[in-house]
Amino acid sequence: MTIAHLAPTYNDPSHLADAVKSHGFGVLSPSGLATFLGFPLSALDALKADWDDLPPDNFLKDGGHYRRRRHASFIVNGNTLTQAAHRAHYQPLEYNALHGGMLRLFEPMKAEIVAQPVLEKLILSVAQVCSSVKGERPWYVEAHQFRIDTSHGIGRPTPEGAHRDGTDFVAILFAGRENIRGGESRIFEFNGRHGQRFTLTEKWTLLLLDDQKVIHESTPIQPTAEGGHRDTLVLTFRAGGFLEPQAQ
Repeated sequence: MTIAHLAPTYNDPSHLADAVKSHGFGVLSPSGLATFLGFPLSALDALKADWDDLPPDNFLKDGGHYRRRRHASFIVNGNTLTQAAHRAHYQPLEYNALHGGMLRLFEPMKAEIVAQPVLEKLILSVAQVCSSVKGERPWYVEAHQFRIDTSHGIGRPTPEGAHRDGTDFVAILFAGRENIRGGESRIFEFNGRHGQRFTLTEKWTLLLLDDQKVIHESTPIQPTAEGGHRDTLVLTFRAGGFLEPQAQ
């Protein structure tokens, strides 16, 4: 059976910041991302095998076993990227009703992945767009490699539902999908009625969201054959520091 997907509207890489300013989000095609980065897509392909070796996310409060992930933190200051010491991921309850309020210490991203020049260029390039939208400043970046798999049935990319992350920007690098249906991206105005929906199907598509303007979610996925999964790299950019529990 052929499954029809509503494709996103792609932006010219030189107008990504304008799209984010105007609409709260922008999307780059794989070829547009290659232009944006000045790297061939083969450089990203060299990272792809690492998604096959992600450890389980042991913090899922819905009892599921569908998510695997690794995590790393960085600071962007101008054209300099520095990796921060490995730290727990935190979101307040107001941004994540399911997993908010928890300090979740995930397994770190592998050193050989963090050291890849294309990853550094991706983070720095997106940070430049963030600065174009909201002004030059240091950006505190968290990186999450995700695999949502369907080996136990339904997989939920966003088990918390439609949400904001509590940051300034969220970049979602789509790293591929196999043997699934579902996984539609939905974006809604935070203070409005309008929304967009589309399905990311082309590997190395980049979606950039203004987390202050829009709410986002991805719908559950179901297997169409054995080995069904959906892979992403999610980067969050926040001014002023990483999200931390507030002192009581």
